[in-house]
Amino acid sequence: MSAEKSGPSIWCVSDGRAGILNQTLALAAALGEPERAARLADIRSSAHRDGPLMLQPHGWQLMLRPDLWLAPLSALPAEQRDQLKAPWPDIWIAAGRRSIPYSRLVKKLSGGATLVVQTQNPRMSPAGFDLVVPPEHDGVAAAPNVFPIIGPPVWFSKARIAEAQAKFASLNASPGQKVLISIGGDSKTHRMSDANIAAIEGAIQRLAEGRTFWITVSRRTPEQARVRFRRLASTLKQAVFWENEGRDGPNPYVAFLSTCDLALVTCESANMIADPAFFGKPVYLLKLDGGSPRFDRLHQGFIGQGAARWFTGGLQTWSYPAIREAARAADEIVRRVLERQPKPQKISTEPM
Repeated sequence: MSAEKSGPSIWCVSDGRAGILNQTLALAAALGEPERAARLADIRSSAHRDGPLMLQPHGWQLMLRPDLWLAPLSALPAEQRDQLKAPWPDIWIAAGRRSIPYSRLVKKLSGGATLVVQTQNPRMSPAGFDLVVPPEHDGVAAAPNVFPIIGPPVWFSKARIAEAQAKFASLNASPGQKVLISIGGDSKTHRMSDANIAAIEGAIQRLAEGRTFWITVSRRTPEQARVRFRRLASTLKQAVFWENEGRDGPNPYVAFLSTCDLALVTCESANMIADPAFFGKPVYLLKLDGGSPRFDRLHQGFIGQGAARWFTGGLQTWSYPAIREAARAADEIVRRVLERQPKPQKISTEPM
């Protein structure tokens, strides 16, 4: 905690998983943009944190539905339990099912003073939260405190983009059309088969003339795919392959996103689809084995906004309004905070 500072205190809460934590950080970053920060500048708080709050409960309560936990604090390690105390933040942004008991607890312990925001689908009544920000494709029932968005909230600040572009300025000189290839892998709903890998490899080889490829892989990418795409990049005239900092140096992903002309993205990752859409880049979806109705709705959401198309062999570019759903959600958070803590009225000093 810190001494009283201007601007609302925001706690980003998760169990530490990167994909979960990033959703809370994205909303916080969108709230921190100058135009929103200015609207909340009159708020003062002593509950500011230097980093996110990681809550990793354990024990028998994990078997219960999150709204049935009898003693959420007792499920936490002592060092995490000690961090969960007043002064409470102005805004609590949580993600992940295991954060739900603590979101409900803070709403109660703060006396309703904290605006409790839960991202994703809580799979329970939204009444225990002040605002729920689920993806549209989860089909959460409409309610006054439910604010659905297309895909997950992602945010790249102007400062982060400028830093990345300066650090990797040489990318601008890459010849021809600049194509980002984001490769995911196996998930609960999809599987990257050898046939999928071969199809993506073949497409890159056919399209290589006059293009530069920036190929990235994720933690879920099968080992044989990592090996094959790294080898493919080494055989192309213009290609960069990035897997991790230990092997390939600093992470150029944000520079790739902001500099590329278009992106090819495997279809199993909502975040990997949403990232290039944030920059208004044409997104081609690469098929993997498997699927689900939920992911069908996710894909159709981006296709319906003009952001994405299924890859069928050729590449074109097109334009559409950048999809920045974290900004819409942040505006709604600002609106609700100001309802609770309206700006003080300026007193006129002019004579009547």
